Amino acid sequence: MSDLISDGKTKVVWAPSLSSQTAPTATELNALADYTSRITPDGLKIDPDTADVDTSSLASRFDTAEAGRVKFDIELTFKRGTTTQEEQPWTTLTYATHGSLVVRRGVDFETTFAAGQSVEVYPVVCGEPGSQPPAANEVSKFVSKMMLTDAPTTRATVA
Repeated sequence: MSDLISDGKTKVVWAPSLSSQTAPTATELNALADYTSRITPDGLKIDPDTADVDTSSLASRFDTAEAGRVKFDIELTFKRGTTTQEEQPWTTLTYATHGSLVVRRGVDFETTFAAGQSVEVYPVVCGEPGSQPPAANEVSKFVSKMMLTDAPTTRATVA
């Protein structure tokens, strides 16, 4: 057995719309805006949090629970750029913009989407982009916070 290395093996694209959230096609995914190269190395944050539903009763001697609602904290940190292409995340992911964030993990970044690959699809709305404070020896950056607008498909399969 060996560990799965994540360096260079994550791809992130932005979809204004998709034909299917559970089975997006390779053709449509390959035609989307690929933002992977504009995201900082630690800039992809998709953190799920599952709430507890208390199932204890007056007779209980132990606290018991079931899984409740899931919430995702989604933030992407982007590098700003000097060309129109490099600035596409800044100009596209503006306040109240709806779309889907599509993430593929474990496959070389350069590999095109293909049928059978696993992807995560998050239907989201963008918050106000936040410019990050300037810092010595760093590129200019901004953070795009995103909120789910519908249930995500965290184990979709490319058609």
